[in-house]
Amino acid sequence: MTSTDPRRRVPRTDVVLADPRLEAARAALGEAAVREAVRTAQDRARTGELDPEAVADAAVAALPARATSLRQVLNATGVVLHTNLGRAPLSDAAREAIGAAAGYVDVEYDVVTGQRARRGRGTLAALRAAVPAAEDVLVVNNGAAALVLVTTALAAGREVVLSRGEMVEIGDGFRLPDLIASTGARLREVGTTNRTSRRDYATAVGPDTGCILKVHPSNFRVEGFTAAVDVSELRGLGVPVVADIGSGLLARDPLLPDEPDAASTLAAGADLVTCSGDKLLGGPQAGLVLGRGDLVERLRRHPLARALRVDKLTLAALEATVRGPLTPTARYLHADPAALRRRAETLAAEVGGQVVPSDGAVGGGGAPGVALPGWALALPATLAEPLRAGDPAVVCRVERDRCLVDLRCVPESADPLLRKAIEAVLL
Repeated sequence: MTSTDPRRRVPRTDVVLADPRLEAARAALGEAAVREAVRTAQDRARTGELDPEAVADAAVAALPARATSLRQVLNATGVVLHTNLGRAPLSDAAREAIGAAAGYVDVEYDVVTGQRARRGRGTLAALRAAVPAAEDVLVVNNGAAALVLVTTALAAGREVVLSRGEMVEIGDGFRLPDLIASTGARLREVGTTNRTSRRDYATAVGPDTGCILKVHPSNFRVEGFTAAVDVSELRGLGVPVVADIGSGLLARDPLLPDEPDAASTLAAGADLVTCSGDKLLGGPQAGLVLGRGDLVERLRRHPLARALRVDKLTLAALEATVRGPLTPTARYLHADPAALRRRAETLAAEVGGQVVPSDGAVGGGGAPGVALPGWALALPATLAEPLRAGDPAVVCRVERDRCLVDLRCVPESADPLLRKAIEAVLL
């Protein structure tokens, strides 16, 4: 290597790491990530691809903004509970609660007595207060886990009675019969795809029955020559009635008249209700079990409950969701179409495009027949891909060779950010 070789000018690692920008990055991202970015930049300089004076700049540019690979996106699809985008966005109160719970907290400790306490007792109390018909409640890590725990505890080695019309697939190929079989319970199918009667259930119930399971179809509807049995008609058959209501409404919502809620389902006679926390409730991913105190305690004491329990962050976010202000999910579901139109027209005046009617959707497998009237900005379909690749990523809906930018699930405070993202792909 000659004295004029540019590789001699590649700065040492310690010199590069002394750059204030990289010192800050080490605190935010960790030592390993920053050193790897520096080594990569140095290698580029040694091969002549990069000027040695630009090593620090290249290392800074290569580092991610955060220590997670997850990217924030603007949901411009009009689908409120978009499963691929993480379903319910958390409220500010829930986000603040997660931050407060990130360190040491009394999640399972009584600071007065210095003794162990019931885990997540504040969250459980909030849920009981929100659904007074529930004698007790339990929280696990998702809706499917709640159903698995209930089936295992009540019916392992026994039968679960279920209507053929409720043998649903819950997404990504997961089917309810397979889920039940995995618990060691046997599925006892009753009725037909389109019609099931109380007599079908009564005939099937016997000494080997662990429970009757009612499952809300959630993401599909069967119409025409149909018959189903309400929870209220299943009381008195001598076995626990478990109702999986799916989307997680705790109380009725007039916007969703056909969507069951926990309070009404328990009042109708269900012994246990299971549902998700990250759908219509608007909270973090969680599975809720609400109902008879003796049955909930039986689930709590089951060994599987330990494997399915939630962490302190989920408990904090869930409590803040139940006790706190209106969630983003509720605001987006009930968004004023006139306000959405005004925002779309303002955006169109700034970046072009056409303002068109756009029906949003609940999503997350909930309320499949409910359209949410609104408005969107229609742009050329070719812009959908560059918008997704931008910063921030903007996820839109493509219909009829148009890229529809639906503002329903975009916070109004993010409108300037959305405008800049569109302007960037129009250049």
